[in-house]
Amino acid sequence: MAHLQLKIDASKVEDWLAILSTEFPEAQFNISATIPINNGLLGIVEIRTRDGGRIVESVEEKPEVESCEPLHTDDQMVVFQFTSRMTESYEALISSGTVPLYPVSLQNGWYSAQLTAPQDQLSEYLDEITDVGIPYEIVSLTHSYDPSELLTERQWQVVAEAVERGYYEATQRCTLTELAETFDINKSSMSKLLQRAENRIVTEFVARASA
Repeated sequence: MAHLQLKIDASKVEDWLAILSTEFPEAQFNISATIPINNGLLGIVEIRTRDGGRIVESVEEKPEVESCEPLHTDDQMVVFQFTSRMTESYEALISSGTVPLYPVSLQNGWYSAQLTAPQDQLSEYLDEITDVGIPYEIVSLTHSYDPSELLTERQWQVVAEAVERGYYEATQRCTLTELAETFDINKSSMSKLLQRAENRIVTEFVARASA
């Protein structure tokens, strides 16, 4: 599993909330939730600001916003719920199947978010935002090791059986043919299964040892 912390400048595309934040660059926006609904978005936003009234008015004036309901207002903060048309930045998340860890912060057009997903899924997300023209900065990228993610279920079964039966021992108590018969496949298919699994294991080991 990969853990990505990044910043994206969503004010460069059709993202009304990011553009709104550039109109109040000193205000700190915290997005508590965003949920796709009927080709649009439902969200809850908390903003640390003394200009809460003006910000809510600006939200209501955005043509993309369908509704805006203030939930709390005082001289330090405003919290509101909105429904709006889908934004390009959130659509990229949906396309890649990635969900950020909330809250997500936003200031002067830049979202700061943490994403946890398989590496290929995060790579797909970065490709998506690149394709739509959203600038981004990677703050950090780390990986956690989970054997169940390294190998497919089938590969894990084969490798576990090979180890248990002594296939990898110096005296090789189990041959490739015998292992293939256990899984009712031919010798060539078993060889390819083991090779793919071994390649993944070795590649991951070297990557972690070199980190």
